[in-house]
Amino acid sequence: MTLQDILEDIHALNEDLRVYERKYGVLSETFYEAYTQGEEPENEAWVLDWADWAGAYKTWLRRKEQYHRAIEELRQADQPLVEIIERTSRHEPIPVA
Repeated sequence: MTLQDILEDIHALNEDLRVYERKYGVLSETFYEAYTQGEEPENEAWVLDWADWAGAYKTWLRRKEQYHRAIEELRQADQPLVEIIERTSRHEPIPVA
């Protein structure tokens, strides 16, 4: 996986989350907190949406953590942010753990 792969996943997941946020009228963070506390919809038609929404948000959280960890590791390897940006702007693949 590359840094660009992670970033593309984050952007795609953001789009998915926005669809749910518009549909249900709350931010994903608010929804996920309630969902993980066991709140479920009374409307049976929403159950699959909510499961998908929770999965997308959980994946988004993991990808954000991967991104931050990758950037931190690159910077600890004495790569200034400007150097990382120069590489990513050229679409140079930067492998990450």
